[in-house]
Amino acid sequence: MNIIEVMRLPLAVDLSGFIQLLQRLQVPHRVSEEGESQVLWAPDTLAEQVQQLYQRYPDGNADLQLADPADGPDAGERAPAQPSLAAQAKACKVTALTLLLCLVVAGLTGLGENFTTLRWFTFLDFRVQGDYLYFRPLAEGLAQGQWWRLVSPMLLHFGVLHLAMNSLWFWELGKRIELRQGAGALLGLTLLFSVVSNLAQHFTSGPGLFGGLSGVLYGLLGHIWLYQWLAPNRFFALPKGVLVMMLIWLVVCLTGVVGTLGLGQIANAAHVGGLLIGCLTGLLGGALARRKLSA
Repeated sequence: MNIIEVMRLPLAVDLSGFIQLLQRLQVPHRVSEEGESQVLWAPDTLAEQVQQLYQRYPDGNADLQLADPADGPDAGERAPAQPSLAAQAKACKVTALTLLLCLVVAGLTGLGENFTTLRWFTFLDFRVQGDYLYFRPLAEGLAQGQWWRLVSPMLLHFGVLHLAMNSLWFWELGKRIELRQGAGALLGLTLLFSVVSNLAQHFTSGPGLFGGLSGVLYGLLGHIWLYQWLAPNRFFALPKGVLVMMLIWLVVCLTGVVGTLGLGQIANAAHVGGLLIGCLTGLLGGALARRKLSA
């Protein structure tokens, strides 16, 4: 399945209602701006159905439900079939590939238990001597060309719950950005948020073991939050309570209560660093998008 151009319309055409309809039907798609036009992209297997849907409901004002085979042989013509998980993954390649890499690294490192392979992905290389870990300075590692360490900790996870929760949130947030802004935007933002959150954690806490997608997740959250605030788009809208819940969790972690309860150490600086850089990119991206719409 390939993502192709389905429709090209003037910027003056309001697609927000139709985009909401596609979102309700869980049809993978994204919209890009090219000059004075806006382009709707969708999987080639659904292109014809999306075009027909737009001809019937350009404002998205249809109370549609997915077809049920029990409704008869013509029921499938009322709306596009709901994409499978595999189809969504193909439409969101960067999101799916990132999660696949996390799963592979979890297997290689034994979820942080195998120090021999763990050291390949940590922010600082280290050696084990007795009961202690001795870390190599950051400047020394970078001088030897180990630049991948600036981003590789995001692939590390320490426990099944850690991996599962981060994967679920990255799937939800990453899909939104990839379908709305494109694969390149998600890849660039993911790498940027990873670098900033890892540097924040390192320079705040000093040499140590840390990892996970959570710093990136807070970056994606901040980006979507402020981008949506400046240039509202229904596809970017987060479920009610998600933003508040994640911000409350951030504050709870900052209090240190999680570590006190023996639930593990939290990379708070990575969370805060990711959120701040995500808010910055959201402000810049949202301001540019708003300027284009008002031009």
